[in-house]
Amino acid sequence: MNCIAILDIGKTNKKLFLIDEHYRIVWERGESFPETTDEDGDACEDVALLTRWVKESLKELTQLPGFTVKALNFSTYGASLVYLDYQGQVAAPLYNYLKPYPETLQQQFQDSYGSLSWETASPALGSLNAGLQLYRLKYLQPSLYAKVQYALHLPQYISYLVTGRPLADITSVGCHTMLWDFTAQDYHHWVKKEGLTDKLPPFFPCNETMETGDYQVGAGLHDSSSALIPYLTSFSEPFVLISTGTWCITLNPFNKQPLTVAELEQDCLCYLTYEGNPVKAARIFAGNEHEQQVRRLAEYYQTPVNYYQQVAFDPAIFALLHPVDISRFADRSLNDFASYEIAYHRLMMDIMEQQKHSTELVTTGTPVKRIFVDGGFGRNPVYMHLLAAAFPRMEVYAASVAQATAIGAALAIHQHWNPQPLPGDLVEMRLYTHNKTI
Repeated sequence: MNCIAILDIGKTNKKLFLIDEHYRIVWERGESFPETTDEDGDACEDVALLTRWVKESLKELTQLPGFTVKALNFSTYGASLVYLDYQGQVAAPLYNYLKPYPETLQQQFQDSYGSLSWETASPALGSLNAGLQLYRLKYLQPSLYAKVQYALHLPQYISYLVTGRPLADITSVGCHTMLWDFTAQDYHHWVKKEGLTDKLPPFFPCNETMETGDYQVGAGLHDSSSALIPYLTSFSEPFVLISTGTWCITLNPFNKQPLTVAELEQDCLCYLTYEGNPVKAARIFAGNEHEQQVRRLAEYYQTPVNYYQQVAFDPAIFALLHPVDISRFADRSLNDFASYEIAYHRLMMDIMEQQKHSTELVTTGTPVKRIFVDGGFGRNPVYMHLLAAAFPRMEVYAASVAQATAIGAALAIHQHWNPQPLPGDLVEMRLYTHNKTI
């Protein structure tokens, strides 16, 4: 069976998929690794462990009976750089994008360049702006910086392990990195002035491949941009995609309005598609919030951590708790709730207040009539019913593309490995309608 192998690397789960010519997942394996710490004691990805897993996974591919792997591609989380020295070896920890950013250095940058959020379509997010990670290395660890030949975004590091070619891709550079000037369509002048471009490798198109041994190999993609590809392939009518995981990111490829300062201040940004087109997006840290709060609920109500998966949407509880008084669930006392189910509905209603505001930032004034929800919350009936209630004039769908980021990475290089036409049934959809009696 001819297929493509995709390494899909999330913060928590690392997965290897084989996908056949009809875009069916025919084999998969997953791992999760313990984190390590950097020189400051902050938690970070264990890059040595990750590298070993990638190499072992690729070795495993050659030994699988019944599959002929024609191509490889990669999707990974963003805002993460791997620093290579002049011998091509990893020279530093894979610093966590949540690592606190030194205020004095942030001020130094601000004094030198002012606010670049509008030009770079990047809210000021400290370490989440990957460009500022490289800036920090230059000023706080100059001897280490001098040893670095290339700063690779994580998808391109995984590709580098296969091809030996240090490259950059537009989806990684164009995602809240503060590196890219969206007007000039080039690295921003501050990047050039600081000499950071000397450490940044050449771009490689996301829809092209390199021939390496028996494989056609892609350069990899940022996972949020990759997850959008099956939808852009399947639908021409305007839609937004809420990609849910650690972050809930509303992606609107049909919003042509430039980012405003007010939107930037509310965590809006622009991504770039694998074809280099801007996608206006708004983000909330809702998956992370959900993860923390269900642990708190489990402890308080003495239930398994995943007990929320058994909670169905209950219109009576919704009516009881409605309307929402604006608050973060973390600030609420669990003594106020008679049961886990009521507390969980309150948690999700608090999250939905944030979600509604975030999604409206990029949908208002656009022709969008459909919302697709991909990822974990798409399988959460409480979230989906609340979203339908929040957007009664929209068609709200739980839209599952099984492993959308992996499928997107396979679709990006379709022409180089797959002689079949693009399938018309990539997206499974389930419509949620707001119950008018509530």
